[in-house]
Amino acid sequence: MKKTIIVAALISALSTHAFAQATTTEGDTPAVATTDTKNATAPVEGENSFTEAQAKDRIVDAGYTDVSALKLDDKGVWRGTAMKDGKSTPVGLDYQGNVVSQ
Repeated sequence: MKKTIIVAALISALSTHAFAQATTTEGDTPAVATTDTKNATAPVEGENSFTEAQAKDRIVDAGYTDVSALKLDDKGVWRGTAMKDGKSTPVGLDYQGNVVSQ
């Protein structure tokens, strides 16, 4: 009986600890930008998992056209050129999905 109580208490303590870890968040910058959030320090350096096609689509969705010369730089930012408001401009896409004109 003692063993059962001790095991139950141990399991309860461990599951509460795991739950607490799963629900806490650190920092206030999301891993991926959404339409209503943008990191003010964009483009943010970091490991980028977007493919070239996904990067191009994200930039187009941000209002740019004629996206070209996309290259992933050594800081994890997709960089290229695009048209916006009739002007060619350098653009970047970071790992969070932030699109910036540079």
